[in-house]
Amino acid sequence: MDFSTFSQIFRSAADKNGVFTPTEAQMQQFYKFTEYLSEVNAHTNLTAIREPIGIIDKHYIDSLLATDLIPKGARVLDLGCGPGFPSVPLAIMRSDLKITALDSTAKKIDFVQKSTEILQLSNLNAVSGRAEDMRLRKMLGKYDVVVSRAVARLNILCELCLPYLKVGGTLIALKGAKFEEELTEATNAIKVLGGEVIKIEQKELITAENATETRGMIVIQLKKEPPAQYPRTYAAILKKPL
Repeated sequence: MDFSTFSQIFRSAADKNGVFTPTEAQMQQFYKFTEYLSEVNAHTNLTAIREPIGIIDKHYIDSLLATDLIPKGARVLDLGCGPGFPSVPLAIMRSDLKITALDSTAKKIDFVQKSTEILQLSNLNAVSGRAEDMRLRKMLGKYDVVVSRAVARLNILCELCLPYLKVGGTLIALKGAKFEEELTEATNAIKVLGGEVIKIEQKELITAENATETRGMIVIQLKKEPPAQYPRTYAAILKKPL
């Protein structure tokens, strides 16, 4: 797909979904990222979505639905970033943010780090590791915002994410159609970890084919520091979720 066609499709998708349309320079960055993602994905499994139209809809627009929920100048952690979603689209569109992308799969972090070099994204850094790793404890309590997309059910996600927030910071959990069910299940975890739900937004992602997919964005504010034992090891979290 040439740049002109890519740009036209992206602009149409942004307009339909009510997200900010990239500038010409930002569109060039998205195009370069799409080319690099497709090149690497041909031999290394990064994402099952391979066509540019699907990448625009399911990765870029989907990642940008939560842009307005992130305060200006925030220090952001994308926990479980995979090959850079939502961290790369956010870094392109929000130069004011300082973003750390965290994932346990080294090949995906290598890809994100290389992408930051290709796109010259000085506001994005990639870190390899699991959220519950002891060596990452120095990062706990350091972030204004944690975002997470397609990582775990909300009760598990809260234990992984909330300890990384400053008191007053927010977890933005990007969820699918069953977000209300997950929210009910996570009631105890949110309470135990010192959080409080302050906003729930439902949006319909409109694809290029004009199909709709329900998205739920759950915003949880950290009201007090979580107890020091959290996050536990992942085995312990799975064995006895909060």
